[in-house]
Order: sequence, then C-alpha cells, then structure tokens
Amino acid sequence: MKEILPGIFHWTTYHEGIGQKVHSCFLSCADPPALIDPRMPEEGLAWFNARPRPANALLTNRHHYRHSGRFEQAFGLKVWCHREGLHEFTAGEKIQPFAHGDELPGGILALPVGVLCPEETALFFPGCGGILAIGDAIVRRGDDLGFVPDALMGDDPEGVKRGLKKVFSGHLDRDFDSLLFAHGRPWVGGAKEGLRRFLEGLPG
Repeated sequence: MKEILPGIFHWTTYHEGIGQKVHSCFLSCADPPALIDPRMPEEGLAWFNARPRPANALLTNRHHYRHSGRFEQAFGLKVWCHREGLHEFTAGEKIQPFAHGDELPGGILALPVGVLCPEETALFFPGCGGILAIGDAIVRRGDDLGFVPDALMGDDPEGVKRGLKKVFSGHLDRDFDSLLFAHGRPWVGGAKEGLRRFLEGLPG
C-alpha cells in the first residue's frame, strides 16, 4: 500500500483470472472513504484498522467487483456499479445501482464512458487536487497510455477507439491533475495534459 497523494492509497495484486497484475485504490480523503475497483492488498484487512474505514466500493465496470464482497463482509460497506452492469451479479451480491451523471457518496461523480461496454464509467473526485479514475477504457503501460487489445473491443475496434477519444476529450473539461487506472500505475501530477496529448495523437 503506497500513499501517492495525501489520503489516496494505491496497490497492485495479481489477478489469477486474467493472468496479470491489476490496480486498486483507497480514497481515505473522501467523505465517506471509498475503495475503487478493490482487490485485497497484501497487508490484508488489518491495514485499515488504523485508518478511516471504507464505506463504499465503487466499480468502474461490472468486471471489477474483484474482492468487494470481502470488504462488504468486513466493513458493511456498499458496493456500487452502473445499473447497466447489474446482470453480471447472479450470486447474491449486494449492489447499489447508479447512473451516469450521478453524484456518488464522497462527492465522486460518475462520468459517462460507455462505448467499450454500456456501464463503463470514469470516476471524478474533485478533492486532493482533482482525480480521475479510469477502468478498462484507457490503460497505462509503463509511461504510455493506450487501449486494451483490439480482440477485447468487439467487432469494430477502430470505432470504439474513436468513441473513447470523443468521450474523454469531453472529460478534459473537468479539473483534475492525476489519473488512477484499473490497469496501470497512477499518473500523479500533470496527468490531464498527458491525457490530452494521448487523445490528440489518436486518429479520428
């Protein structure tokens, strides 16, 4: 667990289902505190004992439930997913639905992405200098931004990329300086301009 900004913690875990490391975050500076796309950190639940306990787990899409159930059992928190993704949860998971444009607990805004899948959501937190959390829509490999492989983008990968460019170009109107990723290490400071350069370099 690494504090990348005051009250914002990031960690990586190995996801056996997809055979790669994935990324999760905890915003203790939100009121109430929130997890984003959480998996269990190496430190386990005990790590949270000395900190404000998470009250919500926010999913950027339905595939990122990950270990939310363990946190729900431990802390009684609520798990939130866009309503278009609720069909994924057939094993009795307790899910709170939201819609794009909603303000979630902690003052976090559910910004529309869609395109990749109907429920894909970017989470904007105006606190801590401005944070934008991205699920599967954009990934970070090393220092470079990119997309998931074309094979995961359906029948029209180029159309999906054009759609994502349009959506995120609109999100540049938001006041943020750092990016959190479900797939890739955080970009702390200067991330808005980095995202702008990436989008401007895309065709379409």
